[in-house]
Amino acid sequence: MTLSVVLVGVVLVAMSISGTAVGLPSIGRDLDTSGSPLHWVVAGYNLAFAAMTLVAGSTADRVGRRRVFIVAALVFAVGFLTAAVSPSIVFLDIARIVSGAGGAGIMAAGGALLASCYDGEARNRVFALMGTMAGIGIAVGPTMSGVLISATGWRGSFAVFTVVGLLIALGATRARESRAIGAGRTDWVGSLLFVAALTLLMFALLEASALGWTHPIIVIAAVAGLIALVLFSAAQRRSASPVLAPSLVANRGFTGWCLATLTTSIGFLGVLVFLPTYLQTAAGLSPAVTGATMLLLTAPVLVMPMIAVTLVNRGAPARLLILIALALVVVGNLWLMALSAEHTVAIVAGPLLMIGTGMGTSFGITDGQAMSLVPADSVGMAAGFLNTLRGAAEALVIAAFSATLIGLLAAKLGDTTHAAAVSAGEVSSDATAELAAFTWSWHMTQLGVGGLCLVLSIIVARLIFTRRSAALHAG
Repeated sequence: MTLSVVLVGVVLVAMSISGTAVGLPSIGRDLDTSGSPLHWVVAGYNLAFAAMTLVAGSTADRVGRRRVFIVAALVFAVGFLTAAVSPSIVFLDIARIVSGAGGAGIMAAGGALLASCYDGEARNRVFALMGTMAGIGIAVGPTMSGVLISATGWRGSFAVFTVVGLLIALGATRARESRAIGAGRTDWVGSLLFVAALTLLMFALLEASALGWTHPIIVIAAVAGLIALVLFSAAQRRSASPVLAPSLVANRGFTGWCLATLTTSIGFLGVLVFLPTYLQTAAGLSPAVTGATMLLLTAPVLVMPMIAVTLVNRGAPARLLILIALALVVVGNLWLMALSAEHTVAIVAGPLLMIGTGMGTSFGITDGQAMSLVPADSVGMAAGFLNTLRGAAEALVIAAFSATLIGLLAAKLGDTTHAAAVSAGEVSSDATAELAAFTWSWHMTQLGVGGLCLVLSIIVARLIFTRRSAALHAG
């Protein structure tokens, strides 16, 4: 029951992350809104998910992983119910933030429940299943959300998520409870500082593309976020029960596996979100052909987690597999610098398969290997940290990719508004210059993404190929 409930929760959260954007046009029309307020229907969820995951994981270790999972599922359901009946965009944005906080608890407490119930090869398999379910949710989220919105409207689609969230909470009452032995008090100061730091920094990055980096609000948010992050780091060193134990971050092996999942996310998400627009705008592909082409990226994420964990359980070195996965992501992103408006499907097929295979392999082995380096009393904190990185990567990579693409386009076209329109697929009848600029901007963006992934991969290799760290003692 524990495994089934957690896996359904993972699929639900992943679908809600990737699928909500499909409903934005309908939401904008019904609530008569656009621009930043509409953008925060997606961004608010992602921000809350990233900011609350670590806190939820550490809390689960202290008060009970099943208890936090149930409460999180209820919060998730309440958020979606409120979203379904929201009379204005303000209510909807707040409801999405609540839902994101609930989703964070489902992922963090769910991972901790699995880590506390399974060991060895069994743990590797269940985390590979968790990765597979996350891949399925990400892959089918837009399609399923589109079907639900077509059948029931965007409010009805949110209501469906409410019902499933309540069923998950009910099913979790049958799961086995676990918690850390001798856990101390909740680190409220550390929790508040962490949430404040991540929220301010993510807000600054998400809004910088619209307001500009020199806007007073952006500058104040960025500076305040950095100050909160410094204070959080200092508070964790002095806390008797830190929300993020310094010893956990100091473990080179655990940190290396965390950076590995961050690296594959960076290499995967930008392509997943933004390539479909290029395929339809520059290459002239239909939505159906574009969707079929993107299966080259998403299909490996569905099958590779179980293949990778099977290889590990049969004796293949996990560290070697993750380096191969990272190499595939790096090469795939750099290969996309060959992107062209002609023969596009043939050009992108190889890179998409490589990136998808690397991402799927990472999904299959990263969590299990990271958790094997963590003591039983800290699995919630560790799961929270891993999923915080993933959630933050999703929001930040999408924002940074978009800002970079638009910035490069603006440098070519001489107008930020025009550049934003082209990046969204709006081109003029005589679009030769625009499409050439669009293609060049993609090339430069992929060079940056590939280079960043390469640097991070080298750091990962140095961290995970050091001598395995001794057992950690949280606090």
